Amino acid sequence: MKALELKIPPVLLFILFAVSMYALAAIDNGWLYMHIPLKSIWVTALFVFSGYMGISGVLEFKKAKTTVDPTKPSKASRVVDTGIFSKTRNPMYVALFTLLLSWGFWLEDGLSLLLSMFFVPYMNRFQIKPEERALEKIFGDDYLSYKAKVRRWI
Repeated sequence: MKALELKIPPVLLFILFAVSMYALAAIDNGWLYMHIPLKSIWVTALFVFSGYMGISGVLEFKKAKTTVDPTKPSKASRVVDTGIFSKTRNPMYVALFTLLLSWGFWLEDGLSLLLSMFFVPYMNRFQIKPEERALEKIFGDDYLSYKAKVRRWI
């Protein structure tokens, strides 16, 4: 399965998951309907949190003048460990996952919410671990030290 490593851009993967979640909700015809109390509040809170995480991550990369292209970690020019990156190594991926959760809440469909959970293991295996290997090669002990201090997700 090495062929999938760093091949599908995370935003495209997010779109594929979101469309699949919608299709599942449409197909299941209410069989796994889940009433979510205060749905609008939950969806809004998750959406705002997602925006904060994603925008903060992109701005830190821009400030550090390093690549934001997740399919080319070899182009990274430095380890970014400031701002939101002092709390999570992958704020943009946290943002995408949180948006999927928000979408699942909006759909109020159990199968869709379950599907969103598969985003994390996919990202860990085919995006994050290959990125980490590349960054370890480029930055060595600096990246290993950062990795030991800051969690992968939250």
